[in-house]
Amino acid sequence: MHDAPPAEGRPAVTPADVADAARLVSFGVQPKLLPARDTEYAELIRRYRDDPAFARLADAVAAGLGLIVLEVSARAGMAVAAAEDSVFAVRMGDYSRRAASESTDRFLHGLAHLAVAALAFPRPEDLADDGYLGRITVNGVDAFVRQACRRLEEQADVDGANSDPVSDAPGLEAAWRVYARRSATGATKDARRLAGSTIGIVGKAVSFLVDSGFLQKTSDDSGGTYRTTARYQLQVRDMAGSAAMAELLALGIVPVADGSATLLPPDDSEELVTDAGLPFHNA
Repeated sequence: MHDAPPAEGRPAVTPADVADAARLVSFGVQPKLLPARDTEYAELIRRYRDDPAFARLADAVAAGLGLIVLEVSARAGMAVAAAEDSVFAVRMGDYSRRAASESTDRFLHGLAHLAVAALAFPRPEDLADDGYLGRITVNGVDAFVRQACRRLEEQADVDGANSDPVSDAPGLEAAWRVYARRSATGATKDARRLAGSTIGIVGKAVSFLVDSGFLQKTSDDSGGTYRTTARYQLQVRDMAGSAAMAELLALGIVPVADGSATLLPPDDSEELVTDAGLPFHNA
């Protein structure tokens, strides 16, 4: 059976078109590459936006590779997320197994990632605003999680549930006691922070996000200061409805009242690293 001829007025798809579409998708899976830095990438983005047939072809190539197209624009490039069965999927479980050998530490790495997202985009309008840039610091994220731990402990006291859960229990409750008890820096004799300290865990999570094209480092202040990328905003939009994110924001550590979002000041009794530098987010 022969393929049907192209509809009248619609040009046939050529091997060159398929190659261009695949090339665009290949740019999309390079997280640190932006159209502004590559003329070929920028031209393919323009073609995608101006040529619906080419856009459908590129979407089909992405779908065949198990990729979900989140956005195609000059600011974000071809931002894609990998479906669970995609060869490009980087599962948080895989990351946490590489990052930590202890199962309890895997919860802490997940909590660090959740806290970075919550601090970077504390309000729904921050996620909706394409021009919004979130800023976080490593020490600030650690301070934020410690405040969350304190709030969870207060809630457990009120609920009469302040007893240690089993180490592999799900949810935030399984992690907060471990995090609160862990040293912030666990510095070695030569002042290096230990990988298993909470600052070390947050630093490793942030490094993963930098390598994934989600954060960009702006300075070494406060353990490392970073700003978000358009790609990260799209990813957090995708996870914003998760129960864990809602639970963390519901603790009230990032209160939203008059249209601005700030962090509550830390309790003086808390163990915080020097220059915790809690970031403030203003409209």
